[in-house]
Amino acid sequence: MGSSKASCSVSLLQLFIAVCLVFQCFAVDVHADLNTTLIVNASDASGRPIPETLFGIFFEEINHAGAGGLWAELVSNRGFEAGGPNTPSNIDPWSIIGNESFLNVETDRTSCFDRNKVALRLEVLCDSEGDNICPADGVGVYNPGFWGMNIEQGKKYKVVFYVRSTESLNLTVSLTGTNGVGNLASSVITGSALDYSNWTKVETLLAANATNHNSRLQLTTTTKGVIWLDQVSAMPLDTYKGHGFRSELVEMLADLKPKFIRFPGGCFVEGEWLRNAFRWKATVGPWEERPGHFGDVWMYWTDDGLGYFEFLQLSEDLGALPIWVFNNGISHNDQVDTSAVLPFVQEALDGIEFARGDPTSKWGSLRAAMGHPEPFDLRYVAVGNEDCGKKNYRGNYLKFFSAIRSAYPDIQIISNCDGSSQPLDHPADMYDYHVYTNANDMFSRANTFERTLRNGPKAFVSEYAVTGKDAGTGSLLAALGEAGFLIGLEKNSDVVQMVSYAPLFVNANDRRWNPDAIVFNSFQLYGTPSYWVQLFFSESSGATLLSTSLKVTSSNSLVASAVTFQNSVDKKNYIRIKVVNFGTNAVNLIISLDGLEPNSLQLSGSTKTVITSANVMDENSFSQPKKVVPIQSLLQNVGKDMNVTVPPRSFTSFDLLKESSNLKMTGSDSSTRSSI
Repeated sequence: MGSSKASCSVSLLQLFIAVCLVFQCFAVDVHADLNTTLIVNASDASGRPIPETLFGIFFEEINHAGAGGLWAELVSNRGFEAGGPNTPSNIDPWSIIGNESFLNVETDRTSCFDRNKVALRLEVLCDSEGDNICPADGVGVYNPGFWGMNIEQGKKYKVVFYVRSTESLNLTVSLTGTNGVGNLASSVITGSALDYSNWTKVETLLAANATNHNSRLQLTTTTKGVIWLDQVSAMPLDTYKGHGFRSELVEMLADLKPKFIRFPGGCFVEGEWLRNAFRWKATVGPWEERPGHFGDVWMYWTDDGLGYFEFLQLSEDLGALPIWVFNNGISHNDQVDTSAVLPFVQEALDGIEFARGDPTSKWGSLRAAMGHPEPFDLRYVAVGNEDCGKKNYRGNYLKFFSAIRSAYPDIQIISNCDGSSQPLDHPADMYDYHVYTNANDMFSRANTFERTLRNGPKAFVSEYAVTGKDAGTGSLLAALGEAGFLIGLEKNSDVVQMVSYAPLFVNANDRRWNPDAIVFNSFQLYGTPSYWVQLFFSESSGATLLSTSLKVTSSNSLVASAVTFQNSVDKKNYIRIKVVNFGTNAVNLIISLDGLEPNSLQLSGSTKTVITSANVMDENSFSQPKKVVPIQSLLQNVGKDMNVTVPPRSFTSFDLLKESSNLKMTGSDSSTRSSI
């Protein structure tokens, strides 16, 4: 028993020593991971210019991003066309006010508009006197908009509709609260039967006397007769630059300082079937005459008030270059043979003429008639979306390429085929690169374009996002994976020409895709962490990329880049160093700036901005819109060599203010913090 006990004691001692050695080694490894050095060559001569167009945005009509979102139209199915061309048809989301003893409601094909013949017919059986007296509030129809209309006290709303009547007209147009309770604004339209015997356009301005985020538009009467309605619109007057866009949503886009806008899709351009694809000619001209169409990929109707012209206008309003993605005769399920694709080619040429043509040209004159005689600055077109693997794509593409290059030799043409790993087998100015993946894989793709040939067409990373369980509906983890990827794209901007996240918007009432950059409903909005990360790349377009060298850690959880730029707001010059720590440990980082002239950095005015949170899966929400947002503090001890701490699971931007003779020196307080 004694020898056995001694043997056991020796074994325990050996085990204790072994465990201590293991923990000592582990501690050394962790200590090594927690310390590293970033060397930045900050000399002006060593930098490389970044393309002026590097970072932009991609808009697709998905998640009710446009209809019920960016486009400020409050009425859903304004022309009663969503139920299809055959009548009677479904008028959803319109609903009837009053029962069958008071009125009959149905659709017919008597509209005055050739491209959208469906109208709404109301046969009013009750009257203001007699045996069948109408309810005091009248009978008619109401429209709840897109999950409720946001009506705000003091604001004005323009209501436009077309009407005709067999009898004298006495129609009340009103904005009411939920279930018709509470009159927020109203106007009464009256006239003789002769006045309204033919289709007549009516406009009225409603000023809201109260706020209700779940309102509806009502059209009611207490007069017997037959009334027809068509093309009913309600728009707030305070749209962005008066062009019909929801102001607060566009302002979030403007904050990103996009250099381009890719539109209108995406799969929205293709359609499940060609008959439901986005066709630009059906989306221009007076809004009343646009037929609208059913987007069969994302499964909802759009009136196409947000059409080709409006996308071009939005690009101009934001100071961004438009990138038009057009259908090349291919959908998800059918495709035009190359021998028959020339009409589609001509449609694309006509679209370019609409954007750029002289105001006396056929299609340029239509643009001029819509209020924009000057050409739009269209320099880029994309032939289809994600169609490279389709049987007819290459043949169709070459037809488009040849015709566009001949007619418009300056336009840059983008192919759907990926040229990042091997050369393209057809001519192109740029090629599309799309990636949706998990956070770890996205982060690891920071070096993807380091292996790409440095000559030939440039890459357009037009769609990227972390998706799946890592993303939730917009997590910090997703944003960090994307930030690492973006740093890699920035450092390889000699072969990457443009970058945009996808999708841009989601109406919280119709999530067709997760995650998205900006979430909204009728009256609220917030940016996901992915949105906030993009904000820190907005100054990179046209900046100067500095050479950096990061001492590799054993975990390879750190990536970094550095640029010099002039801030577009204060016009001061900065060095911006961006660092993503994808690991679970804080990192003590020594930043060493080489090549700087003496005293070239301001001692005050530099900042550190961090995006992080207690849990890597944290998200923003309507109740906590700023749970994961950039937090800025003043940076002290600015100099050639700086010791900084990079938190675990974080994105950090160090903005170092360069010396300027006209800059007022101010004291700094490292405890000052603010959210951007």
